[in-house]
Amino acid sequence: MAAISHVHTIQRAAEILGRNEELLWEIFDQLEPEDGVIWIIDTDDRQTFAFTDSGIDALRDIIADQIEGAAKTT
Repeated sequence: MAAISHVHTIQRAAEILGRNEELLWEIFDQLEPEDGVIWIIDTDDRQTFAFTDSGIDALRDIIADQIEGAAKTT
């Protein structure tokens, strides 16, 4: 596995995936660090999540399976 050279903030991931950030906050807990998600702690106790490229792919899979898949069955 190649070293991680960059991550995308949750805001950027939402933009890449064409989804709102709130949706990603709802589903990120289904991912583990091995799936490409990391917790970022900034100054003033600000916190957010960020995703590697594989984390973006994992989010895309969850959205396809759970969100879009559910819409197809209704």
